[in-house]
Amino acid sequence: MHLLFLTDNFPPEVNAPASRTFEHCKEWVKAGHNVTIITCAPNFPHGKLYKGYENKLYQKEEMEGIVVIRVWSYITANEGIVKRTLDYISYMVSSTIASVFVKKPDIVIGTSPQFFTACGAYLASRFKRCPFVFELRDLWPESIKAVGAVKDSLLIRVFKKLEYFLYRKADRIISVTHSFKEVLIANGVSSEKIDVITNGVDLSHFKPMEKDLKLIDRYQLHGKFVAGYVGTHGMAHALHTIVDCAEIIQQTDKEDKFRFLLLGAGAAKQSLIRIAKEKSLKNIIFIDPVPKAEVIRYWSILDVSIIHLKKTDLFKSVIPSKLFECMGMGVPVLHGVEGESADIVKKEKAGITFEPENAQELAAILKKFEEDTQLLALLKTNTSKAAFNYDRNKLARKMMSIFKRILGAQK
Repeated sequence: MHLLFLTDNFPPEVNAPASRTFEHCKEWVKAGHNVTIITCAPNFPHGKLYKGYENKLYQKEEMEGIVVIRVWSYITANEGIVKRTLDYISYMVSSTIASVFVKKPDIVIGTSPQFFTACGAYLASRFKRCPFVFELRDLWPESIKAVGAVKDSLLIRVFKKLEYFLYRKADRIISVTHSFKEVLIANGVSSEKIDVITNGVDLSHFKPMEKDLKLIDRYQLHGKFVAGYVGTHGMAHALHTIVDCAEIIQQTDKEDKFRFLLLGAGAAKQSLIRIAKEKSLKNIIFIDPVPKAEVIRYWSILDVSIIHLKKTDLFKSVIPSKLFECMGMGVPVLHGVEGESADIVKKEKAGITFEPENAQELAAILKKFEEDTQLLALLKTNTSKAAFNYDRNKLARKMMSIFKRILGAQK
């Protein structure tokens, strides 16, 4: 089978869409299938080209058996709705044109978060006269409304009509959450065409390991209880809650036991750094993004991981992918996200949930964790066991079985 996959994020970028797509594609190639990726030059999240890459009209490489075609796009940082939309549209146009020159695929897949990539995939599937699969990672444009980036407008309503046009035209929709599936069904999309394959974790990479002593030394963490956030520092993540929590802890932490590590980048990062300085916080450390191979070293030094999103109904349908990386690393979770992902944490007994944007509650749980070493040890064991339920290789094989059913139904 030849799969053509359109995604505007791909390694060496390390965000969730890039990781999910790459890990699935590796498994499909191992199973003997041909996979072609059309993406753009790596630049996420800063809008700066990665070393060794150019923003050219067309360039081709091979990565672990995957054919990777990189096309030109308008490059901008992951901030500002107008520039980001221009980025999305430019990639859509370039990827659609590039797909014309790809040897006939059996299936074309387009992945969100934003749906312009799926638009390109739909057009490519029409050119190539083959099925179109929409991998649904986010309810866009609803998600940008939820974080206050834009207000309802004629343009947003047009986008929503286009979004549901794509759902109707897709031969199959693969959603990363059951909640997304329910939203689509409530809006008239047939349940029979929607499958759910959650995010997962590459257990060959993310696995329990000893604390990295070099990092412990570098950040002076000996004897400290370390709570960390790893990921995008965006508007949706409301990370001011962690900064507020650090302030609460600092006011009562007479023995200076706690440290907060925030690793990543995003539109809100500079604001968070400024607020931390204004509050004279000495217990919070901001770290710039590191290559994916290095991230596990930072996971290893965490006693607990904080996962957090803004308190809004839309995010009740979201499952942050870092939840599964925490499981793989055996790091207990403090989960500040309501809805389906909180249900997973409770079911797997992988951590403790708290109300989003409630810094007081987060601080109280952290103090409890630091005092109750038996609870912490139990949760570490639970998270490691739970990881096997979300093995990325198993999920990739499940997706491949869906592709085979699509082709089988057409014969």
